[in-house]
Amino acid sequence: MIPFSLKVFCLRVFMWALKLVTRILPVRQPDLFVGEGAALKLVDHFARSGVKRLLLVTDAMLIKLGLLDAIQARLAFHQIQVTVYDGIEPDPSIEQIEAGLTLLQSHDCTAILAVGGGSSMDAAKVIAARATNPHKIRWMAGKLRVLFKPLPLYVIPTTSGTGSEVTIAAVVSDPANTRKFAIMDPALVPQGAALDPRLTQGLPPAITAATGMDALTHAIEAYISHNHLPETDFYALEAVRLISEFLPRVMDNGADLHAREQMALASYKAGAAFTKAGVGYVHAIAHNFGARYHIPHGLANAIVLPHVLEFSKPACLKRLADLARVSGLARETLRDDELADAFIAHIRALNQRFGIPAKVESLKAADIPLIAQAAIAEARWTYAVPRYLTPAQCEALIAQMLPAAS
Repeated sequence: MIPFSLKVFCLRVFMWALKLVTRILPVRQPDLFVGEGAALKLVDHFARSGVKRLLLVTDAMLIKLGLLDAIQARLAFHQIQVTVYDGIEPDPSIEQIEAGLTLLQSHDCTAILAVGGGSSMDAAKVIAARATNPHKIRWMAGKLRVLFKPLPLYVIPTTSGTGSEVTIAAVVSDPANTRKFAIMDPALVPQGAALDPRLTQGLPPAITAATGMDALTHAIEAYISHNHLPETDFYALEAVRLISEFLPRVMDNGADLHAREQMALASYKAGAAFTKAGVGYVHAIAHNFGARYHIPHGLANAIVLPHVLEFSKPACLKRLADLARVSGLARETLRDDELADAFIAHIRALNQRFGIPAKVESLKAADIPLIAQAAIAEARWTYAVPRYLTPAQCEALIAQMLPAAS
């Protein structure tokens, strides 16, 4: 059996090489429109590029609530023929994405507009890639497997959490194999994005909290990653600062448009950070909670986050202390280890304040070995985590989230 220390050494070497590739790999950012009315400005923007037949990827509830009325009216003004695909559900599956592709092809759509949360944007990314690539979705799992340029894609997020509007990643649910997987390629970054606070104004508090904690997780995991760069550090620290200030404000007053706009910017910046630096064990475990128990991704991240930070702390004390400082927790008398503890306590306090549970009620002790195995496998050659988990450590960490009855 290969010693764990040797495995870690090999992973560190691989991640060092990956960091060199990441540093030189060109990753563009979308044309960005921010503020009230940004969604309509984005429509005007891509209408000028000559789009005439568009697939609109969204979920049925947004249409029912009338959130897309103004956008659809603007599309009609530009005489763009729109085919609506509203079959996207949380954790979009391979089947849902393939159904969207069939609709796109049958109506000869030449571009895609996604309006919604991360699920709609991720599904639209994969539809755009499948439209120009011969390979099946499972084949594209992993890094740099989108061989041909996708169809033009424009996105309008209606939550402030995933950062999918700026990332190279799309997460797909594979129910047949009880898993989620990511497709990661710079080609998946949308051509344009709109951060319009009006479209997030009506989010219920529970979704606002979960998506906000999702963005916070992205920023934190990017900052403590071994693959961090000066650019990603800048985005991550700014995202943590904004979320620490404005997520409580939004939770206190959901109609605060300035705070909503700042949270949208924080989500975008967190996405820009992790699209190069990557994420870590929080996501690896949360993805498996989502695949097995259908827990919303942001909620799963929020529950897992303090446990992973506690485990990782010995390997990233200074970085956690930096995060405490930008969160307004610093006092001159505190050492880095004290600031790191204060930051983890801050995460737990935010979860408690926002009504996020400390336990995973659906978690079963019998499932833990399989969840740990899958999480370790996901992270192994993908995430440059500050400290690697052994299988036993991972199982013990997950067991901390068992409900009391278990």
